Formats: sequence, structure tokens, C-alpha cells
Amino acid sequence: MSRQQRDALDALLRSAPRAETPPTPEEQREGFAAALTRPAPDGVVGRRTVLGGRPALELDPDTASGPGRLLYLHGGGYIVGSPDTHAGLAGELARRAGLRAVSVDYRLAPEHPFPAAVHDGLAAYRELLSTGTDPRDLVLAGDSAGGGLSIATLLAARDAGLPQPAAVALFSPWADLTLAGGSIRSKEGADPIFTEADVRGYADLYVGAGDRAVPLASPVFADLTGLPPLLVQAGANELLLDDAVRLAGRAGADDVEVTLEVGPGLPHVYQLHYGRLEEADAALDRAARFLTAHLGAGRPDADRLAPVR
Repeated sequence: MSRQQRDALDALLRSAPRAETPPTPEEQREGFAAALTRPAPDGVVGRRTVLGGRPALELDPDTASGPGRLLYLHGGGYIVGSPDTHAGLAGELARRAGLRAVSVDYRLAPEHPFPAAVHDGLAAYRELLSTGTDPRDLVLAGDSAGGGLSIATLLAARDAGLPQPAAVALFSPWADLTLAGGSIRSKEGADPIFTEADVRGYADLYVGAGDRAVPLASPVFADLTGLPPLLVQAGANELLLDDAVRLAGRAGADDVEVTLEVGPGLPHVYQLHYGRLEEADAALDRAARFLTAHLGAGRPDADRLAPVR
């Protein structure tokens, strides 16, 4: 990223005013939706549906062919966000990968604290399998809290005796709600989006007085044995950098195939800036290739699966 691009991106991210008093969760949701919502890209049709007992958004790109499916879990600190706010990001990943996708509207805190989101993620994953999706044809992706939730969902699926999907892509995963990562403090001046107080506030609303180190809340402390290949992408200028680094390290220690990418000078979930930032487009292309490369592993017709477009 050039110096000019970096300055422009920082100015964009810092332009939103901060309230003197903490906004309510509903105010946060409205502000998040107004600031970050991007519609599904051209060539991707969105349809309302229900998955695992929760509202969901199907995203069908005109590039899709074959049986491959993508389950997407959106970010937002478990407090804000929805399939609608992330229709652009999820749809763009689906379009580049040539996969039909579904994004789940899992329950949010504080109305529905931990482990409600994990239960909804598992219910969605279970229904995809029970309605005929071969796990070898299924991949997951998620950003921020949705990245941590993607891993928590697969841990819950493993514990329930369900098969694992083909692969998982994570964008700036929030994987440690204890905030033990050193970057929570060392990157505070560099992060254009969050302060430590912001992240702690999300954790307070999601977990409350509960144990924040339990694996389904903080997968960085989990035994990840048996999980599928992981791609973890993060920006160097974000408080959650160490969440990504330590999660990848934990996966490697547990004999999970893992690829870690850290983008110099980039912020939290920089992939949201696709179409405006070259690094975002390149990262989504790599994520799409990673996911499709693992689809159909072990299937006799794996070599006939659609390539990334």
C-alpha cells in the first residue's frame, strides 16, 4: 500500500465521530449498518431464507456451478452486524470463489449472550449437512467475531460428532475475549477503528461475568485437533493482530494445516474495502482460491469442480 493510499484509508476509518457517552446496542447497530453496509455485488442474487431456525440470506453468484457451498458468519463483536451489512463482503467472496453462499443472522448480545451465537452457528451447520450438503463440498468463512464464531462452530460440531467441512477462511478473527494478546495494547495507537475499551465493551456484553477463556468463547485457548485447513488473514495495524497470530500458532501446534497472512499497514477486516483497496481485492482472491482448492477432497469427481474465476 502506498503512503497516499494508507493516509486516505486512515482518514476514512477515523472520520466517524465518537459519542461522548457510550451508545446503546441498538444505536450501535444502526450506526454500524449505516457506515458499513455494502449490497451484494453485481451478478449475485440475494434471497431470504431460514437456516438452523434463524433468518438467513442466500447469495447466489452467476459464477456458481457444482455442489460447493459457503457458510458465512458475519462480524460485529457479537453485538452488531447482520447478513445485510455483510452482503457485499460475503457476496464478493462467493462470487470470486464461484460458490453459492448463505449468511446466518445469528442472535446478538446483550439480548442473547454467549453461547447463543455458537448454538445458532452449530444449528446452521447441522442443517446444511442434514439436508444433503456433503461436508467435502462445504467451506466456512467469517470476519472478526464471525471468524471466532466460525472456529467455535466447528469445535461444537466436532464435539457433537459431526464431520468437518473442507476448509475455513478467517478475516481478522476475534479469538480471545480475555484480551490477553499483546497487540491489544501495543497497536492501540495504530488501529484506526478500535480502542481497547471498545473491544472490552463488546466482550462485557457478550460474556458478562462468565468465563471468557472457555474455548467456545475464546478459540485461541482450544484444542483445535481435527479441524480443517485454515486461512487466517489480518492487518498489521489492528488490536486483534495477536488473536490471528496465536490462533494460527495454536492450529499448527495441533497438527492443523494453516496459512497465516499479515498485511503491512492494513486495518481490521481490510477485505471490506474491496474495489477501493488493491490489498483487499488481492486478499479476497487468495481466500477464494484457498477455499476452492480444498473443495471435494477425496471425491472421485474433485478434478471437475469449478475453478476460481
